[in-house]
Amino acid sequence: MKKYSRREAAKAVFYASAAGILLPSLLSFKTMSMQHRKIPSSGELLPLVGLGTWQTFDVGTNRAEREQLTDVLRKMKEHGGKLIDSSPMYGSSEAVVGDLTSGAGIAQDFFYATKVWTNGRQAGIDQMKNSMKKMKRSTMDLMQIHNLVDWKTHSKTLRDWKQKGLIRYWGITHYTDSSHESLARIIRSEKPDFVQFNYSINSRHAEKNLLETARKNGTAVIINRPYSGGSLFRKVKGKSLPEWCKEYDINSWGQFFLKYLISHEAVNCVIPGTSKPHHLVDNMMAGHGKLPDENTRRKMVDFFEKV
Repeated sequence: MKKYSRREAAKAVFYASAAGILLPSLLSFKTMSMQHRKIPSSGELLPLVGLGTWQTFDVGTNRAEREQLTDVLRKMKEHGGKLIDSSPMYGSSEAVVGDLTSGAGIAQDFFYATKVWTNGRQAGIDQMKNSMKKMKRSTMDLMQIHNLVDWKTHSKTLRDWKQKGLIRYWGITHYTDSSHESLARIIRSEKPDFVQFNYSINSRHAEKNLLETARKNGTAVIINRPYSGGSLFRKVKGKSLPEWCKEYDINSWGQFFLKYLISHEAVNCVIPGTSKPHHLVDNMMAGHGKLPDENTRRKMVDFFEKV
């Protein structure tokens, strides 16, 4: 296949889409919607690709950056994405999400997820209420316990809030391999609706046990750090995609990395972060078209490791 950098491939998708042009390699995407997977605890369908807001949405009141992020959110809606993940840890991100979705008139088009990140019952309640105010939500779709901070205390509050209708789902999160066994134990004992953790094609520790534990216990999975902090792109810079990627509607390295993750049956949504509209579109397109089967997943790992 022809060599395209992530920037070149993403911009080709973005500008062709904006102009209403059907690139031959993208033709199949235009006749398909984003693929979905069921949330086990409810059966609700959730699109496979969402959006993380760590760093990228922490822009405060900067007008130019807010305008660009509004375009990101509009493009996300247009291409079938739904889940937006944030946290009080992420600076102004929660408020920026709330302001921009409300200001653009698209506030009801997303699935909102944020986190509680503090110690103590009342401190957690106060923080969660503040997050809901910032994100302009009367009901939060998903409230997660960030990095398992005081999880035993907050899980009781979240169960109560779910019963009262203040939140629709509750979950737990972390971002390191060393946390995976703790996450698995909590899934088995507490049965949260969601778990969020790190997973990428070059960091596959979750495949040892955690993904299967979530699947067996009916816990939906959100994947963070899908690009390993950007290191995946540095490894493949200047490298060509293998020819067989065409069969799986993979048109960029970003889609290669994301399709590897969402093709795992236990994964409900992957949340790459970006502040760039053309990267957002490229990410969303990973949720369209054919997904790799198990044999192809192994071939993807083998190819990547030899690059």
